[in-house]
Amino acid sequence: MTKQQVNKVVLAYSGGLDTSAIVPWLKENYNCEVVAFVADVGQGADELAGVEEKAIASGASSCYVVDLKAQLVNDVIVPTLKTGALYEGQYLLGTAVARPVIAAAQVEIARKVGADALAHGCTGKGNDQVRFEAAFAALAPDLQVIAPWREWHLTSRPQLLAYLEERGIPCSASITKIYSRDANLWHISTEGGELEDPWNAPSSQVWCWTTEPEQAPDTAEHLSLSFHQGEWVGLNGEAIDPVSAIDTLNQIAGAHGVGRLDMVENRLVGMKSRGCYETPAGAVLYAALQGLESLVLDRSSQDYRIRLGHEFAQLLYDGRWFTPLREVMQVAAEKLAEPLTGEVVLKLYKGQITLTQKQSPNSLYSSAFATFDEDDVYHQHHAEGFIRLYSLASRIRALQQASATDPQSGGTS
Repeated sequence: MTKQQVNKVVLAYSGGLDTSAIVPWLKENYNCEVVAFVADVGQGADELAGVEEKAIASGASSCYVVDLKAQLVNDVIVPTLKTGALYEGQYLLGTAVARPVIAAAQVEIARKVGADALAHGCTGKGNDQVRFEAAFAALAPDLQVIAPWREWHLTSRPQLLAYLEERGIPCSASITKIYSRDANLWHISTEGGELEDPWNAPSSQVWCWTTEPEQAPDTAEHLSLSFHQGEWVGLNGEAIDPVSAIDTLNQIAGAHGVGRLDMVENRLVGMKSRGCYETPAGAVLYAALQGLESLVLDRSSQDYRIRLGHEFAQLLYDGRWFTPLREVMQVAAEKLAEPLTGEVVLKLYKGQITLTQKQSPNSLYSSAFATFDEDDVYHQHHAEGFIRLYSLASRIRALQQASATDPQSGGTS
């Protein structure tokens, strides 16, 4: 499909400098109608204020703002939490979790308006271009995908601002921008500025949602979280709606400096990048589920869940959400989460999360069995036979080695 054959394109639009410039660029270079699509994934009212007017002023024929917060939580965040996914053992995938629902909604808008192309503002160096385009390939392989950052020659903020000024398009962005941020209801990430040198410690300007731990309250706060089959259903004894409750928990945990991560990670495209991530609610929920797992999962199940979490994190980070493999892994996670019903109490203090209490009707822990006293299911003399069988291979190997070095046994010395 050539540029002249594109009639209507749906652009993932944020209202920022990049996408404001992409609207007129698409019209000029593809001679097409541009429909703006804005995903409300909980990035905040300030980010969404006036976004429709900005899109129209940039040249879009229309603008659709779609509330995706419930889908983000129910369709991606909750299932991902059940897997225990942490990318490279640290990152709660705050950016990656939003991409599947955004891509799916963008395709839905394209079908609704009869578009024949999709466009995004991802750079050619990042992970998001892969995530979006892999989703488009799975959901709408017939639609052309346009990635302006891989085509145009606008390579700096001054060039983008000059491009808009030449066309009389208003933009509130400034020449200098210290940080690049991405926010949704689950997290906020910060890159750029002093963070580009890993020897530089993050300044106080980096952190948006979390208090400096040294400045956090001197009194610890205890939270009680209730779960049913791995899903968060209660906070401090009251039923909760997960979407609004995540915002509440972000505020509570963030005030105690909980949920910070300064990380150098391996991008899918091959380079390393440094980001500072704030996921207060996610950090608390992850810790609580880990506590429940320790009570209810046997060792083999827990080992498998850990491997599953690692593999699922890689899959989500790499943009392979719309694949049969994700569906299979999610079924396994759902099965492992079935006994994760119970209550966990956590202490938040100066950036730290400590599990202080946990209980579950499905607990495999029993003080009657763990005690040093006699019980009905285990007698200490049973251990002798178990240890002999457990170490049998080592015993046989040692006997063979002794036989091989003993001249009287016919072996060589």
